[in-house]
Amino acid sequence: MQTTAGLKENITSGKLDKTLTYLYSCDAQGLKEQKERYLKAVEKFESLFGQGRKGEFFSAPGRTELSGNHTDHQNGRVLAAGVNLDVIAVASPNDENIIRIQSEGYPMDTIDLRDLSIQEKEKNKAASLIRGVAARFQQLGHAIGGFDAYTNSNVLKGSGLSSSAAFEVLVGVMINHLYSGQSSHGVEIAQAGQYAENVYFGKPCGLMDQTASAVGGFLTIDFADPAQPIVKRIDFDFSHSGYQLCIINTGGNHADLTDDYASVPTEMRSVAAALGKEVLRQVEPNEFYENMGILREKCSDRALLRAIHFFDDNDRVPKQAEALKNNNFEEFKRLVIQSGRSSFMYLQNVFTCKNPTEQGLSLGLALSEHILQGAGAWRVHGGGFAGTIQAFVPVEMLEEYKAKMEQVFGENTCYVLSVRPVGGVKVSEELL
Repeated sequence: MQTTAGLKENITSGKLDKTLTYLYSCDAQGLKEQKERYLKAVEKFESLFGQGRKGEFFSAPGRTELSGNHTDHQNGRVLAAGVNLDVIAVASPNDENIIRIQSEGYPMDTIDLRDLSIQEKEKNKAASLIRGVAARFQQLGHAIGGFDAYTNSNVLKGSGLSSSAAFEVLVGVMINHLYSGQSSHGVEIAQAGQYAENVYFGKPCGLMDQTASAVGGFLTIDFADPAQPIVKRIDFDFSHSGYQLCIINTGGNHADLTDDYASVPTEMRSVAAALGKEVLRQVEPNEFYENMGILREKCSDRALLRAIHFFDDNDRVPKQAEALKNNNFEEFKRLVIQSGRSSFMYLQNVFTCKNPTEQGLSLGLALSEHILQGAGAWRVHGGGFAGTIQAFVPVEMLEEYKAKMEQVFGENTCYVLSVRPVGGVKVSEELL
């Protein structure tokens, strides 16, 4: 552990150049921007908590879902990846048993670790996530302790890239390195984040977002047993694929979509319940199709269509993983488009029935198909109903695609990303 002066020296001397280039898949200009970002974070930390403190750099990435749209809450499979947008921190341990985190643009959160009970006044606030992660670490038998931290995030909010999961994972990674002797692992850190969000924050989320952030790279997650998900990394070098990952913000308001999001798991579970099961993963597809007539008397047509999407997308995930393993990006793209069309036609999460005239996602998908003309791939991104789509764009078409999409959806609405090879980490020379 170095003083803050030492951390700055590591940046300015170039000692971390290879590490930062690896994390962010960046060119010379991108490296310059990241070095400035990290230096600014140290300076902010010093202005808040004093100079000469010993500390470390930490980082946790946002994530993108590649397949398995709305399958995780049915104990299904997903294909996801960490991206090169992240939350970074400068953190230093203290002996006060208090965690203080100043996130850029927000008030400081102060958590006294002597009281890790749920605080109703913290619901829906970052403080609840910090307290919840610390509580879960302690429950699991890991050592915890106080620290001071300054964080900066460039994970786009409302983009489906899971800024909240990245923050939860970051807190877990800091505790793990500063106090727990790295005794926790990626999936357990993800589960601590999910626990904090479910129990302390008050949001019933799945585990995909946190796992993708904690583990990084391309990965499949099988939630057949949610308590012990099977996570498998996929060895695929996206940086040499000839494609760029684009996330396009088509706009739309998420404020009134709670019922839309809730209807998806509710309707899928109604089909499972009609067959005597709790979730669709427990249902054999043949049993579902053979009983379609009976099911239609008990469940809505949309619920049946959403079940069809689940079975198809759940089966698509291992096929896409295999395509990546075999370096067959053409097959991977074909399956991405299939997944997207299934979400559009069967899952029906590209617009809300409350406002059918507003269809930014539908328009973005149609334009992507028109511009790329079969050369790339496109699908809804994240939970859907409003917000973002995802596209894999050939490098030679990137400039044209970005310009045409932003002509429709506005300047700086097309974000060009890379897949990050690692998840939540301490940022140091030893990372490589």
